Amino acid sequence: MSHCLWCDQAITYQATWRHLLTLMERATLCEPCQTKLTLLTGKQCQKCSRESETDICLDCHYWIKELDTDPLTANISVFSYNEQMREMIAKWKYRGDYELVHAFRHVFVKMFNKHFSTQLKDFAVIPIPLSEMRLYERGFNQADALARLLPRYQPSILQRLHSEKQAKKSRYERIQSKNPFNLVETINKPVILVDDIYTTGTTLRHAATLLRRQGCPKVYGYTLVRG
Repeated sequence: MSHCLWCDQAITYQATWRHLLTLMERATLCEPCQTKLTLLTGKQCQKCSRESETDICLDCHYWIKELDTDPLTANISVFSYNEQMREMIAKWKYRGDYELVHAFRHVFVKMFNKHFSTQLKDFAVIPIPLSEMRLYERGFNQADALARLLPRYQPSILQRLHSEKQAKKSRYERIQSKNPFNLVETINKPVILVDDIYTTGTTLRHAATLLRRQGCPKVYGYTLVRG
């Protein structure tokens, strides 16, 4: 018997071969907690996974116009940012509960395989880094924790300068912010950048810009949540 990583209730299973074969994949959240998380489904923007009635949402039209050529090929997000997810992210990200990453593990890996492992022959999974000060404050990098769940993970080849927290910035301030990254190593294969939340797409595009300028052929984003 295992316990839910969020509410600590016991997780029980019926003794069938189907459950036995998938036991290790399922023993992270109880069913009531699972149902409170909302997977992104239905009509979505093909560039950023935002719920949208059009193929390209207004946000992505802005980036295409602003940057002429968007350095980010596409972003895939898994969950919507509902109240349950907001509380879980806060506890995980800001209160240092590292183990909560495993609450998302099964779905996060499954969706990655669906969208990337069967589509790309060669790629590298790279987490969006934190600044040294932010890493010291939090104790771990949530993007790195997610990236380590995936195949072809490698430590970030990006360095991040310390700046004001993104959560404290307005939407306009985020979009207009300077590029906070330095690239310490070039890479000549497709890169999948991993982060916890896609809000405006600014962070991923800052990182993608540096990678593309130094010869990376394509840059994708893979994020846990679409804000």
